[in-house]
Amino acid sequence: MGLISGTTILTSLCLFHITLGFFFLTNPKSVADQAMVWVLGESMGLPHVRNFESQSPGLAFLGIILMLFGVTDLVTLSREEFEVNEHWGIQSPLRFTLTFALTLYTFFFSASSPLYTADSGGVFSSRSSHLHHPNPNYTPSGWGGDALKNRVFFTFMFIETISWLWVWVTLQEERREVLARRQSRLQRRRSGSHIPGHYGKDKYRP
Repeated sequence: MGLISGTTILTSLCLFHITLGFFFLTNPKSVADQAMVWVLGESMGLPHVRNFESQSPGLAFLGIILMLFGVTDLVTLSREEFEVNEHWGIQSPLRFTLTFALTLYTFFFSASSPLYTADSGGVFSSRSSHLHHPNPNYTPSGWGGDALKNRVFFTFMFIETISWLWVWVTLQEERREVLARRQSRLQRRRSGSHIPGHYGKDKYRP
């Protein structure tokens, strides 16, 4: 077992979602101004959007959803160890796959992506220039996906991807130990039930 258990990581993730939801509801600008958001946004050439600078119905809706997910996920951790491992053993790879796909989409289909080349035929590599000089070869998506191509969403998905991968790997290690303990208990019960006269002494003891 690792230094940090899967339950501890999951609890931290739930509290992170609740906290993030609270700030999206009350003070979304504090989320957009985080150092990690700025560093990842600058390094990936993703734009800073002004939608997070003030409260809005959309951010309030997002905040409540995040808090609901955080609370309901936290409740599942109160069950037995084996049940927690079974539940999150299915959830963690699914959430990792979805968040990883969204992380890739946010960058590789944005204006700063190396998939879009400049007129000269070379890679449009000056990512920071996209903040003021958009890539002329970039075509915005027509279904609304451009709203996801910003540094706040990318940072959130990046953190989620790493966290769910960590949970998945940790639970896989713990699952083997949990199954080994269950098998050991079953074997002890079976060996105890085959002791000659064991049940007879207990049942007919005066």
